[in-house]
Amino acid sequence: MFKDKTILITGGTGSLGVALTKRLLSLDVKQIRIFSRNEFKQISMESEIQDNRLRFLIGDVRDQKRLKRAIEDVDIVFHAAAMKHVPKVEYNPFEAIKTNVEGSQNVIEACLENNVERAICIGTDKAVSPLNTYGATKLLMEKLFVNAKQYSNPKKHPTKFIAVRYGNVFGSSGSVIPKFIRQLKNKEKLTITDGKMTRFSITMDQALDFILKATELGNGTEIFIPKLKSYDLNQVKNILFDIFEKTDSKIIGIRPGEKLHETLINIDEMRSAWLHDDVYMILKDELSNNYIQETYPSISKLDISNSYSSDNSEKLSDDELKKTILDSNMIN
Repeated sequence: MFKDKTILITGGTGSLGVALTKRLLSLDVKQIRIFSRNEFKQISMESEIQDNRLRFLIGDVRDQKRLKRAIEDVDIVFHAAAMKHVPKVEYNPFEAIKTNVEGSQNVIEACLENNVERAICIGTDKAVSPLNTYGATKLLMEKLFVNAKQYSNPKKHPTKFIAVRYGNVFGSSGSVIPKFIRQLKNKEKLTITDGKMTRFSITMDQALDFILKATELGNGTEIFIPKLKSYDLNQVKNILFDIFEKTDSKIIGIRPGEKLHETLINIDEMRSAWLHDDVYMILKDELSNNYIQETYPSISKLDISNSYSSDNSEKLSDDELKKTILDSNMIN
């Protein structure tokens, strides 16, 4: 699938982009183009990963002309560029729309013009029944991608547009566990929004495995969702108190736009949800059963009467969560 391919990653200097780049380099790709607007991060990444298959392109997904030039002769595009910080997006909604929505449309149009084989957008559980502006913009990104096929030139082989959706990655910038660890190392109080708050658990390696698997399985128009376990903040607090010296904690309340629980597939989407090769996917309702059965061997319909949410999914045991935290190198 990836051997001898030319790949472009938007937002390629972010934590996911760096990890994805390292994984793809191990798969004998021909070239990887890192597309981002952060000059300093590009210099740092180029110094860290010294490989002559890398190309570093300064650019913004808001700039359609620059994107079209960057995507020339590219086989696969991973679209990871986005404004992601919930409070910042709430305060700057116009800017978030320019990047997360209009930027995604620019990526799609550049892929169509350059006849890219596959384009994969990186989504989030916050796009499901969104409560905040960030989630709403990522929902629109998903909608743009799964409906982009209709804009393909019928005389050309159509680009396969695929969406993936998962929760926060352990240890990613802005996530809660690294913040708790910093507070404990500095002998500060833990600032907990709500101990009953639940989140889905996914490590960076799991996220990469899932993204690459969806890229191979996808035929276009699908939203892929992994099988994940969840945890709650009280569980995290108790495990960290077991690793570090116990300290005080205080409840600060849920921030504007935050949910108590996150959902990966809501109850309405369940009507269109399937299980295929041990991953969930949401298919467009207009697809015929014959097409579905022929395209996705061994597929089965989900028979679930409830949403797939972090408060009703299988929970990580304390031992599993502790091992995940220790293995992630966040403690170091």
